[in-house]
Amino acid sequence: MPVACDRRTFVMGLAAALVSAARLERARSAPSVYDLRIDALRLQHSLEELSTFGRPVGGSFADGVSRVAYSDADVAGRRYVLGLLRAAGLEPKIDAAGNIQAVRGGSVPSLKPIAFGSHIDSVPNGGNFDGDLGSLAAIEVVQTLQDHAIRTRHPLEVTIWSNEEGGPFGSQIAIEGPRATDLERTFNGTPMREGMARIGGDSAQLDSARLAPGSILCYLELHIEQGGNLEKAGAPIGVVDGIVSIDEYTVEIRGVANHAGTTPMPERHNALLAAAKLIEAVQEEVTRFPGRQVGTVGQLTVTPNAPNVIPGFVSHTIEFRDLSESTLSRLGTAIRERATQIARETGTEITIKQVVHDPPAMATAEIQRQIEAAAAALGLRTLHLPSGAGHDAQFLAKIAPMGMIFVPSVGGISHSPKELTRWSDCANGANVLLQTVLRVDAA
Repeated sequence: MPVACDRRTFVMGLAAALVSAARLERARSAPSVYDLRIDALRLQHSLEELSTFGRPVGGSFADGVSRVAYSDADVAGRRYVLGLLRAAGLEPKIDAAGNIQAVRGGSVPSLKPIAFGSHIDSVPNGGNFDGDLGSLAAIEVVQTLQDHAIRTRHPLEVTIWSNEEGGPFGSQIAIEGPRATDLERTFNGTPMREGMARIGGDSAQLDSARLAPGSILCYLELHIEQGGNLEKAGAPIGVVDGIVSIDEYTVEIRGVANHAGTTPMPERHNALLAAAKLIEAVQEEVTRFPGRQVGTVGQLTVTPNAPNVIPGFVSHTIEFRDLSESTLSRLGTAIRERATQIARETGTEITIKQVVHDPPAMATAEIQRQIEAAAAALGLRTLHLPSGAGHDAQFLAKIAPMGMIFVPSVGGISHSPKELTRWSDCANGANVLLQTVLRVDAA
């Protein structure tokens, strides 16, 4: 009897051990969600298909796109995106600001959603990656999870923001609400009120589009860099530190308009000469110290603008950008001091007025760490850098933690038909987005 019991105990123990070993082996061989990858060819195909909406007649992908907000091309492109969202198992809705939103439920519905997306409208004669990559990669992430029947804990919210290029951004309206004058603006001859209606929005109900602080867990956005830093560094992934602060100034220079042939040089009060000196001073002050700060004079008006009259009045803009508000303040002070000196030298009067101060939108350190971890697991080197351009993420940062992923732009070119990001970099960025979503979900 004892021998039989021992044998039976041994056999049962052996069987249990074999079952346990089999389970362990299955667990080891089962694919991890961290091994998941997007379908790179499907992403490429969707980007190529989207490019047909707004492409020049008879043109190709390389000829770029004009998909300006509220245009026929924008309406058609949005219809295509709605189809992609439905194919990914989502039920998209359009809010009053024209933003397309679609939610994939999580296994713990009480958790806040992880939001990600971008925009698909373009500048006139623009490229096929600015906004498009982040938008279609967001859909691809959800489609990949759907393909593999993977349910995240948090709900996932994909948003395709409206009118990012023309402004006011659909994301801006969702966070800050519209300014009274915004709805009176026109885009390609279309009043904004009518434009919103064309894409399914309702300018009379914009308050319903507002997002409350803390209503989402975080916001992620994949975007092309639109500059050349990643390509020069040979880094496939950029981890964005923040979106730069912007200070804008208007400058008015008053001299004396007089005959170009009869006024001696020492007696001139040339407003354009003063402007030229001030423009050069912007370049000198911005480059005086190391850093990523930039300064631009992009608009200039000369009066009377005649070949035989000394300019008596000039107005122009000055714009400074940097992540550091103190750097921008220093530049503003320096350029006012230079203007005083130039006015004295040229016998003119220079008035500088600050008209815009946009604070920086800083990325959240923990989200940056998740992006870095996702890239490292994929074997992709990262580079930290600021975004010198504005994005939807700058508004979402006001209500939730924010992170941005950059991928290289060939030649640093953007807002141009020559805008190009290699398909392999598109796939890298989408995979980092996917893995970041999964890591944030598991945290």
